[in-house]
Amino acid sequence: MRVKNLFIVVLCLGLMGCAAKKGAVSHQPSEVSQEKAWHTCLMQGVQIGVSTDDEKLSSGATMQVVRDSMLIISVMPMLNIEMLRVEATPDGVVVIDKLHGRYAKADYATINRKLVPTISWQVLQEMCSAELPTGSERARMRYTYDGRKTIDLTIVYPERQTDVPVRMNALRLDKYKEMNIVNLL
Repeated sequence: MRVKNLFIVVLCLGLMGCAAKKGAVSHQPSEVSQEKAWHTCLMQGVQIGVSTDDEKLSSGATMQVVRDSMLIISVMPMLNIEMLRVEATPDGVVVIDKLHGRYAKADYATINRKLVPTISWQVLQEMCSAELPTGSERARMRYTYDGRKTIDLTIVYPERQTDVPVRMNALRLDKYKEMNIVNLL
């Protein structure tokens, strides 16, 4: 059970940060150019894989972004049923574990105390809109959690749809139990 909880948190946190595995490329937020001047971005059919020394897990997901405002990542491991949701804004992140009826809130400083490389809103937005310097078809990242565990994250992006309608309805949290993000591990 602990490995599955680790998968949930790593998946969420992993989607929030980026460091290219190939060639040790460091990531700096990209300049917004005329060709990247989109307002909304939708990617359905994203494939996410997480592997540790002990286990490999994968899942489908949908990513929706409203530039500089909010993003939602819906993780749907089977039958297109949302089991996990990440809602992020420039101020922080809410991870909702629908399967276990709980959620955790954290700001980026709290998350960055445990995760290397660190994350920011800008990097998260670029990852969820496939605007990474590593390319827009596939991303590979390696993270260290709490200085001990190494986690590899792979994201395979489908075709990106920009300036399309997205549904950015935040979930009501009153039906979920609040947890400290560290306790999800």
